[in-house]
Amino acid sequence: MQVREILRVKGSALFTVSSSQTLSFAIDSMADLDVGSLVVMDDGKMVGMLTFREILLALRAHAKGPDDLTVGDVMVKNPVTAFPDMEVNELRGLMIEKHSRYLPVLDGGVLMGVISFLDVAKAVLEEQSFENKMLKSYIKNWPSETPVA
Repeated sequence: MQVREILRVKGSALFTVSSSQTLSFAIDSMADLDVGSLVVMDDGKMVGMLTFREILLALRAHAKGPDDLTVGDVMVKNPVTAFPDMEVNELRGLMIEKHSRYLPVLDGGVLMGVISFLDVAKAVLEEQSFENKMLKSYIKNWPSETPVA
């Protein structure tokens, strides 16, 4: 299974914020949208990623509140990215190695979507469930060995 298949099932909705917006605005957006990440876009280009991890680290590290910090102050610049032809096992390994729960997917510099670890887990579960059903059907319909007289 490839990343493009996960995006096709998941959909390509992108939730974005600009680097100049307040962290407070980003937190409200993430809560309203029930998402764990936002793609940071400036002038039509991805410049970073903001996840709840960066928000928590920023709030702990700064005496300032979320109204006094911008998204650009706390975002991950140059985030690790995936590409549509990447196999799911390679994607899982990359996410684990880089400790990333959310990866933007780029195709030749064009942002196609964001894949979360939850999206990967769902896709793998569905694929395994399908394979399990196929194997059970194959075994159930296995020709019985009738002796030939």
